[in-house]
Amino acid sequence: MTNNKKNDWFTIEKIDDNTSVISEYKHWEETHCYVLNGTEKCLLIDTGLGVENIWEQVQELTDKPVTVVTTHVHYDHFGGHQYFSDFYVHEAETEWINGGFPLTLEQVRNFLTEEPCDFPKDFDVNNYKLFEGIPTRVLKDNDTIELGKRTIQVLHTPGHSPGHMCFYEEDKGYLYTGDLIYIGELFAYFPSTDPVAYMNSIKKLLPLIVKRILPAHHDLNVPLPIIKDMDKAFTELYENGKLKHGSGTFTYDGFGIKL
Repeated sequence: MTNNKKNDWFTIEKIDDNTSVISEYKHWEETHCYVLNGTEKCLLIDTGLGVENIWEQVQELTDKPVTVVTTHVHYDHFGGHQYFSDFYVHEAETEWINGGFPLTLEQVRNFLTEEPCDFPKDFDVNNYKLFEGIPTRVLKDNDTIELGKRTIQVLHTPGHSPGHMCFYEEDKGYLYTGDLIYIGELFAYFPSTDPVAYMNSIKKLLPLIVKRILPAHHDLNVPLPIIKDMDKAFTELYENGKLKHGSGTFTYDGFGIKL
């Protein structure tokens, strides 16, 4: 993977000739959004925090019509949806993206401004709003998204949120994991999370032939065995009666689970 371009807020890196990642490394969440070019259209997986205009970056990576797909409706994944007219969400979270997000704007602003952050000089958190809109397509498990000589499979993987989705590209062996799998602390403690569903979603990924894990946060070099390692950790917590809210935070090699 080569570093293609960096501006004051976004970093763009190439994964292959038709796939790029737009990252927000200056924010503590280190979010990643993925640009997938097909022969007919472009798919943007998530739009990040909405601190700056991600559409300006996407335009440099494609000349195709752009469709946005939302791994899940949390503020750090749909912040830039305002710049796109064509976006998809899972059927379980259509209300969340149309004004029913379960956190207040004040709570979101507090999350957004946790340290460390190096915001652009002209960014004012008091002007930060949550996007609201009606999706152009509502997705469900095992749907496919056709880009032209490139097919993306939708995997409903609830747990972190009710409508969380991973996206699998069988031809390349790419698995876009959103907030289900990444290096760092996994969040399953919010009231809207379901730790047991989280475990079952990880189990759902085990049969897939994966050559590259592409997460929504932090280090892009995610070791492939982490799926099995996380499955083992969640399963052991479940068997010991600890896979429930309030159990605490459990630390493993490369990741943690906050319950």
